[in-house]
Amino acid sequence: MPLQGCVTSTRRKHDLGDAMNQEARHYFEFGAFRLDPDKRLLSRGNEPVPLQPKAFETLLVLVQNCENVVLKDDLMKTLWPGRYVEESNLTQHIFMLRKTLGETAGENRYIATVPGRGYRFAERVRRVPHADEILMSSHSVTRVVVNRRTSPNRAWGLAAAAVLLLAVVIGGVWSWSSHRAPKLTEKDTIVVADFANTTGDAVFDGALRRGLSAQLEQSPFLNLLSDQRVVQTLSLMGQPQDARLTEAVAREICQRAAAAAVLDPSIAQVGARYLLTLRALDCSSGEPIASATAEAIDKNHVLEALGIIAAETRRKLGESMASVQKYDVPPEQVTTPSLEALKAYTLAMKARNTPAHDFALTRQFFQRAIDLDPQFAMAYAQLGVIYINLGQAVRGEENIRKAYQLRTRVSERERFYIASHYDENVTGDLEAARKDIEVWAQLYPRDPVPWANLNVVYLFLGDYDKVLTTTQTAVDLSGVKELSTNLVWAYIFVNRIDEAKALVEPAARSTDGPLYHLNLYMIDFLKHDTDGMRREAAAASSNTTWGHIALNYESDTAAYFGQFANARDFTRHAVDAAEKSDNPESAASYETDAALREALVGNMASATEYANAALALSNGKDVQAQAAFALSLAGNPAQAARMAADLAGRFPQEKPVADIRTSSPSGKTPTRMFRS
Repeated sequence: MPLQGCVTSTRRKHDLGDAMNQEARHYFEFGAFRLDPDKRLLSRGNEPVPLQPKAFETLLVLVQNCENVVLKDDLMKTLWPGRYVEESNLTQHIFMLRKTLGETAGENRYIATVPGRGYRFAERVRRVPHADEILMSSHSVTRVVVNRRTSPNRAWGLAAAAVLLLAVVIGGVWSWSSHRAPKLTEKDTIVVADFANTTGDAVFDGALRRGLSAQLEQSPFLNLLSDQRVVQTLSLMGQPQDARLTEAVAREICQRAAAAAVLDPSIAQVGARYLLTLRALDCSSGEPIASATAEAIDKNHVLEALGIIAAETRRKLGESMASVQKYDVPPEQVTTPSLEALKAYTLAMKARNTPAHDFALTRQFFQRAIDLDPQFAMAYAQLGVIYINLGQAVRGEENIRKAYQLRTRVSERERFYIASHYDENVTGDLEAARKDIEVWAQLYPRDPVPWANLNVVYLFLGDYDKVLTTTQTAVDLSGVKELSTNLVWAYIFVNRIDEAKALVEPAARSTDGPLYHLNLYMIDFLKHDTDGMRREAAAASSNTTWGHIALNYESDTAAYFGQFANARDFTRHAVDAAEKSDNPESAASYETDAALREALVGNMASATEYANAALALSNGKDVQAQAAFALSLAGNPAQAARMAADLAGRFPQEKPVADIRTSSPSGKTPTRMFRS
């Protein structure tokens, strides 16, 4: 028999999900609490009570079905439709509800456990009409009074009461609306601050911000200020590039970048439990826009709680519920269930996104993340791209292939990232890569990464005008033009040399980055500036990661001017430097460069020697293709044909592309355009 005052219902138990939507024009009151399904708000008196979304939905289902025992299976199917979740998730939400409602251990005043079956809401529930229904009722009262021909004084009194009620309700609605924080739009940008970590556990430092960003980046609605732009703004503020993003620092970055809001997260520990809070603040005034909280029963559930506050914040900032539900892969899939692996990944991304371009350090951190979690798909993908940017295609392809095998464990955005790199670098299907990236850019129109990878595809297709336009789009979306070596190369490809120099020269002088010196070397070559080439080579050649490229440039230049003895010396030094930096594939490519040069001037024995030396170092497809070409020119067509047949069998999807030669010393493309 239903409890007195409980909301009766004729719904069948499997219609619980419908129940959450059909009662949205009433409040529910029980004890000292009011539950508003329309605003998704629990309040005690006039004070809102923080409650995470799934806990709210759990409470709403129990309240609306208070005369029934709600079975655990039915409740879980309602809360997580179409997903398998552990029963511990439901148990955690029930625990949080009891704690929020003020129950003591074993009290069961509000939520009673029915052993072996489920839960029942035990407190008396009253249903109260929503404000607009009260307005309709007040109009009805006025009409009834007039129709019954009561005395004029009584009629006017009732009418006045109705008008007064109307004024009170309208005033209350106006007051709430006028103080309600505005939601964001699709044109707004947000800055994510570092977590305020009071737990004393260093594993949360940095890692949770990366995990939160990964969750928010699933959204086609929200636009996060990129890490590169954050680093750039910190430099303008006179702050270290690795400065902690406190609320105050993040707000200043937000203001300087003309962004709209700061997300200020925190984590605290109470006993074995962890409380995560996320506040969205107007970056100009500091006024709150939205907030969300979630509690983790232990350290192993912190990432799950992180996903909860991210999804709730997305909804509160204006993203549609349909979009949040569609693009909401749990954190343990978008990143990793291992906090230690997430911290290593965070350090890798931080190193990658600084102007210093310390790819060796970045590679170490990504590998550490993979060692800690061998199922970490994005760590494989990012490491693969790092290897390719270092000139190590074989290692890069291995990691990207592994990421592709794990692509069911990532978000939609990350799936595009992995698939496009797989098509470009593993199968060589440039048309498929182009289509991947174009769909990616349509779904996430403010994301610079697809454009920063589409330019490389157009480079291999030989369309230099599109290389420039796509690179410019990527730079405009990222807002870091002065740090873009890719844009420098794009200008060089379309023979806009002065613009390339004007862009890169200040960056080279301010940061002394080796990649900028390599850019300037090529510009000086095209301008026939011998002293400039010598100066830039000296600045770059001592760098352990990139110095071998400068030595190879000098080898190409010496050969261009007919100084083959010098060219051979520079090649030997370049190969040695590449091997010392654990980059055998680059070393092999320098051997094939030399083989091609020797063959073109008729030094057939030297060409064959260099080609075979390259093949001994690497069987990468680019190395093998160039070696085959050199061997063919050197009078070894049979060996070249066998190698070509082997390449065709290993890469059946790769299609011939346009000849992409530039006016470089060797006639080959000298570019180091980097994938993102």
